[in-house]
Amino acid sequence: MERKPNIDAFGAASLIGFSVLLGFNQVVIKVVNGGLQPVFFAGLRSLGVIFCVWLWIRLHGRRLDFKPGTIKAGILMGVVFSFEFLCLFMALDLTSVTRTTVIFYSMPVWLAVAAHFLMPGERITRIKAAGLMMAFAGVAYAIISRGAGGEGSLTGDMFALGAAIGWAGIALVARATRLSEVRPEMQVFWQVLVSAPILLLVAPLFGPLIRDLEPIHLWGLGFQIVVIVSAGFIFWLWLLSVYPASSVASFSFLTPIFGVFMGWAMLGEQISPALIFSLVLVAGGIVLINRPAR
Repeated sequence: MERKPNIDAFGAASLIGFSVLLGFNQVVIKVVNGGLQPVFFAGLRSLGVIFCVWLWIRLHGRRLDFKPGTIKAGILMGVVFSFEFLCLFMALDLTSVTRTTVIFYSMPVWLAVAAHFLMPGERITRIKAAGLMMAFAGVAYAIISRGAGGEGSLTGDMFALGAAIGWAGIALVARATRLSEVRPEMQVFWQVLVSAPILLLVAPLFGPLIRDLEPIHLWGLGFQIVVIVSAGFIFWLWLLSVYPASSVASFSFLTPIFGVFMGWAMLGEQISPALIFSLVLVAGGIVLINRPAR
């Protein structure tokens, strides 16, 4: 599909649908954590995705493309991916979906700050600076207002913040190294190939690997492997290759809204006025950060 200068109806519908899927994904992780220890769960997911992505590549008549100059970057991306999802899965084990979602989706804040110093042409404008301050204030307020309701946990909040920073790190590696030259499915393959052994090796440090395991937890693991990572991430990276990055990123403010709503609707989590205020600040800040320059 040829590159397009603007988001069309298909692109908008796809990005909104993907935002809904990611919001639901937080609920799935929270549920599966009841049967599988979070880090072990994350490692099993990466292990399963290795096979799914390999099968995808083979069915499309292609081979694994380990281009010269991409191996070190691929290993780095896998290590950062391990850190991100160790933090995210632990956050969803220690605190609520609603709180984790607000903090985790502050990723554009940390990406914009890092890109300002590390990537030419990614300077922070006055509009972006205003967005950064809004979103940062939202995250800070969410963390300090834990007593206002919900399953607040300082440790869980810190894990969620670490996951957001890790996600920004993956975006930087993908954009600033030669991995930008490889296909989306190969980027995902690097992430899971390196993260699977790392997460499975460190998992015993976080407690017993099996909890109260039931069939629903295994279904959730399969959903994570096939739908979220194998299909969802590849599809999102493909959209990024077709539509302008800033336009794709502008839809990211929808995901925390859907995530907070699903945590309330499906898990019965409390949404306090303080959390709503934090969500508004983060979402508004993301919109300003991703606002295209004139």
